[in-house]
Amino acid sequence: MSKHSNSAVQPTAETDPFLHAFRGRFTSALRWTDLDALWTRLRADAKGGWYLYAIGEPPPASQADAATVERFIDEIDALLRREHDERLCGIVYADDLRIPSLVKIYDPNNLGVVCGSSNHPPLPGWVMTKLPPVDLPATQLVPKGRRRWWQALFGGSNSSLSPN
Repeated sequence: MSKHSNSAVQPTAETDPFLHAFRGRFTSALRWTDLDALWTRLRADAKGGWYLYAIGEPPPASQADAATVERFIDEIDALLRREHDERLCGIVYADDLRIPSLVKIYDPNNLGVVCGSSNHPPLPGWVMTKLPPVDLPATQLVPKGRRRWWQALFGGSNSSLSPN
């Protein structure tokens, strides 16, 4: 995971196209057949300039080649079907199911409230995007209670540091 200095300017949804798109509207591939249709569209666009981002790892600096995109789709589909043994899928979201350019794939083992009804929904496990991604964990808002704790602990001078 990347480390950020206190003087580094953190990207915001107002300044970064990826964050703006990431925080936009998404539609769930609710049924497994919806997910199959999404995978078909993504495979057809495998050469479309996709970044494959596993949250918690450094964001990729370059786009994946078509073979890597197709292998990723195969592997993530197998993982979802194995570990999310539910009647409905509902944990893959796209900005547009017909012409996707950003896809959020939630980890079946870390779902929380992914539908957006929470003030602090969990990050997805993986993102497929045509925009160069930024380090998502570094952009998360720290809850006010946690920020007050951190400021009290360090006198406010290091409030942007992470205890990790």
